[in-house]
Amino acid sequence: MAGHSKWNNIKRRKESQDAKKAKIFTKLSKEIYAAVRSGGEDPTTNLRLRMALTKARAENIPSDNIERTIKKAAGNSENIQYEEITYEGYGPGGVAVMVKALTDNRNRTAAEIRHAFSRNGGNLGENGCVSFLFDRKGQLIIERNEEMDEDEVMLDAAEAGAEEIESEEDIYLIETETEDFEDVKNNLEQKGYLFTKAEVTMIPQTTTNLSNEDAETLIQLIEKLEDNDDVQYVYHNFEMTEEQLHQFVN
Repeated sequence: MAGHSKWNNIKRRKESQDAKKAKIFTKLSKEIYAAVRSGGEDPTTNLRLRMALTKARAENIPSDNIERTIKKAAGNSENIQYEEITYEGYGPGGVAVMVKALTDNRNRTAAEIRHAFSRNGGNLGENGCVSFLFDRKGQLIIERNEEMDEDEVMLDAAEAGAEEIESEEDIYLIETETEDFEDVKNNLEQKGYLFTKAEVTMIPQTTTNLSNEDAETLIQLIEKLEDNDDVQYVYHNFEMTEEQLHQFVN
C-alpha cells in the first residue's frame, strides 16, 4: 500500500493537471456508461454505478455531464457497447502488471496494449499469469491534518470494520474486504471523514524493487498505459525506494 501511495504522489507532481483531468473525465464517463448498460440507471440498486458516481464527484465532474452520460446510456441512442477486458503481463525486472480496460474495439485495444508493453521493456502474458499475485480489496485514503488524532482515526476505522489501517507521513490508508467497503466508507463518512480516494482496487500480495534503470522504464510503461483512453486502471507490484522516490520526484 505504501508503494501505491508514493506512486500517486509522483503522478500528481509529474502530470499536467489539465491533461489529467480530461483523461479522468473520459475514463469515468465510460465507466458510468458501462455501469448503466450493465445494471440500470438507479444507483441505489446498481453498486457499480454507485461507485462510479462516487469517483466522478470526487473528481469534480459536473453534475450535468454525469446526468447526460446516464441518460445517453439508458437510451443507448448511439448503440455503443463497451467490453471489459483484463490484460496481464510483466514489466521490466519481472514486475507484475494488470490492466483493466473498457473498449468498443477489442482488436484496437489489444494491439495498443501489446505495443505499450513491447516498447517499454515488458511482455504481455496470458490471462491469469499475474492476477494470482493480487487481492481485490477496498481502499480508502484520508489526508492527514494537524487536527486529527492518530489514535482516534485508527480506532474509528477499526470500529467501522476496516481490515488494515496504515499511517503514513501525509495520509492514512485504510483497507477493507470488498464486501465491507461501502459499510466502512459510510460509517467513516458519518463521523466526518473525507476521502481523497475511495475505491475497490487490486492490492499486491508482495512487492518488487527495481534498479533505477528498470524503474524509469517501468514508469514509462505505466504512463503509456494510463494515457490510453480505453484503459481504466493499471495495477502493479513495484515498490519504489526512497532514493528513487526523490530521484523521480525531483
